[in-house]
Amino acid sequence: MDDKATLLGYLRLRRADLLGKVENLSEYDARRPMTPTGTNLLGLVKHVASVQLDYFGVTFGRPSGRDMPWLADDAEPDSDMWVPATESREEILELHHFSAKHSDETIESLPLDAPGVVPWWSDEKKNVTLHQILVHMCVETARHAGHADIIRELIDGSAGQRPGDPNIPGRNSEEWAAHRFRIEEAAREADGRHW
Repeated sequence: MDDKATLLGYLRLRRADLLGKVENLSEYDARRPMTPTGTNLLGLVKHVASVQLDYFGVTFGRPSGRDMPWLADDAEPDSDMWVPATESREEILELHHFSAKHSDETIESLPLDAPGVVPWWSDEKKNVTLHQILVHMCVETARHAGHADIIRELIDGSAGQRPGDPNIPGRNSEEWAAHRFRIEEAAREADGRHW
C-alpha cells in the first residue's frame, strides 16, 4: 500500500469513528453541550465536514459549490461547532458524507506532491501539498473523534471505537467505579506529595 492509500485509509477510519458517536442517540443527546465551551457531538460532525470540504476543495481549486453559511466571514463565531434546531441530524450527516466523497475525489485524483493554497493561513504557511493537507485532516479528524469519544462516554457510558472494542477492558459498572476510585486516590495522594 502506498503512502496516499495509507493516509486515506486512516482518514476514513477516523471519519467512521466520529460518525459512530452520534448513532443511537436522541436528538437532545446528539446536540447537547457537554463542556463549558459547548462541545457537542453533532457540532463536531458539522465542523469536521465543513473544514474538510474547504481543505480538500478550496485549497486545491475544487470548490464543492456547497453553501455553508456558518463559515462565512460574517457568521457568528463557532457557528460550525453546533447545530441549531432548524438543521436536522440527517442534513448534517448528509453534509459529512458529501464532504467525504468530494474530499476523496480530490485525494484520489491528485498526487501527494500536488500544490495547493490555503487562503486562510498566513503567507508563510499557505502554500501546501496534498500530503500536508492529508496529514492535517487525519490529525484534525482524529482530534475531534477523541473529543467525541469523551462526550459520548459522558452521555451514556459508551467507550471505545464501537461496542465490544477489544481495546476497552470488559469491566462491569462496579469494576469501573473501583478503577476510577483507585485513580482518584492516586491523584489525591500525588497532590499531597512534595516532589
